[in-house]
Amino acid sequence: MNYEYVIIGNSAAAAGCIEGIRENDKKGSIAVISDEKYHIYSRPLISYRLKGDVTEKQMCYRPADFYKTNNVVTLLGKRAVSADSKTRTVELESGEKIGYEKLLIATGSKPFVPPTDGLDSVKNRFSFMKMDDVKGIEKVVKKGAKVLIIGAGLIGLKAAEALEHYDCDMTVVDLADRILPSILDKQTAEIMQKHIEDHGVKFILGTSVKSFDKDRAVLANGEEVSFDILITAVGVRPNTELAESAGAKVERGILTDKKQAVNGVKNIWAAGDCTVSEDITTGTSHIIAIMPNAYAQGKVAGHNMSGNRDTFEQAFPMNAIGFFGLHLITAGAYSGECYEENEGENVKKLYSSDNKLNGFILMGDKIARAGIYTALIREQTDLTTVDWELLKQAPQLAAFAKEKRFEILSKGGETA
Repeated sequence: MNYEYVIIGNSAAAAGCIEGIRENDKKGSIAVISDEKYHIYSRPLISYRLKGDVTEKQMCYRPADFYKTNNVVTLLGKRAVSADSKTRTVELESGEKIGYEKLLIATGSKPFVPPTDGLDSVKNRFSFMKMDDVKGIEKVVKKGAKVLIIGAGLIGLKAAEALEHYDCDMTVVDLADRILPSILDKQTAEIMQKHIEDHGVKFILGTSVKSFDKDRAVLANGEEVSFDILITAVGVRPNTELAESAGAKVERGILTDKKQAVNGVKNIWAAGDCTVSEDITTGTSHIIAIMPNAYAQGKVAGHNMSGNRDTFEQAFPMNAIGFFGLHLITAGAYSGECYEENEGENVKKLYSSDNKLNGFILMGDKIARAGIYTALIREQTDLTTVDWELLKQAPQLAAFAKEKRFEILSKGGETA
């Protein structure tokens, strides 16, 4: 079967691409290939699904008729194993070949599981990135179960929060010296760790698992931890194998230009967690694995695949998340002069230099109207053009000129 547009992947980048294409091309045939069998859903909601706060239907990233409305053929539950840029075909695991005129690779990322002696002996072992992970855990978890989580990052801690619903005895192990090392500094990490510990979660930091023996883990520091369920959440790696099979240039992630066109091949674009973006807060290129980034990249790709000219040039890391009721929003780079407010669990840190806001950490009741700070970073606003002293203490549109206030509101910058 041949299609004008083929999209491999079925998450935020795919949704952006479909909507980007349909803004320009109402009739061109579109096919979505995904190894998951589900309607497009919001992956960050899997912890809330495990807690029972949301249903599978409520997790849908787009309405139930999204594919039908946009005239999209879905090939769900089918794995793409290679792409041939010369013949413009994608081969599925079944051996079937799908032809394309233009291809988007939005294959996302996969869990990184360090090779560890005895890991294969663990019966109830899970990652925590997909719907099937949640359904697998639901089948075996019982009230009071002992759970060992390897990884004190975003994924591991959201798994711990979800499992509180089952009154689990939880231990989190991480090689880093603090929790959430990729988004928090030492001080804010200590505040969040204390908050999570107050909910019964135990942490063993600065060490790793040396070996497993069925339901027992031996740590590098000599400690032993028994468990009923093991969740590995050490980190993720981009799914680049399919792009490499097509001849794409890969340096950790897939390399693209600002139009999301893949470097090294024709008629192929890429978007989402499998790609490298230029971080406007540091000037460096790396993977920025957040949903808004993925959606924006996908939409830019869709525009360019369907004949329009568009670029994506506003990438920067950002996280809005909460654990056991304590919420935090972080963004950008923590470099430059730091303006700081500390009131127990309520923390604000704003980092600036050369009259630009580089990044921030907001926690507790300091997260209100964080979108103001986000807009300053996204637009690389010259802080001499706003009332920066007012904004540091109380983010509000009154600190901006009238024209800038309208621009921020039109882009949704008022909210987080």
